[in-house]
Amino acid sequence: MTVSATKPSADHLMDTPLPMLISELGVTLTDSPITDRTFFGTVIVQRKTGELRLTMPTGRSELEHDTVARYLLAQALGVPVPDMPAPFVTTRIPAKQTEVTP
Repeated sequence: MTVSATKPSADHLMDTPLPMLISELGVTLTDSPITDRTFFGTVIVQRKTGELRLTMPTGRSELEHDTVARYLLAQALGVPVPDMPAPFVTTRIPAKQTEVTP
């Protein structure tokens, strides 16, 4: 699935078993080498193809992994879901931005 394809409903995104959802959406899931506890994952939309790559840190609880993965996919696909509570912060980097500055 690409971000231009039909997006799933919030119910489908939240209720479908995560491995099935990842497969269904054609998301590439990779482990992140980032070990900082404040990093909870990233979703990258491939600019040319619209494909999604979800990168998640290892060693987190199943609940955290599942919740954050669904939230990041919702953000990337434009599925309306409530914001995550503090301390979670989501940052969007515009497609044309090539460098992140503090």
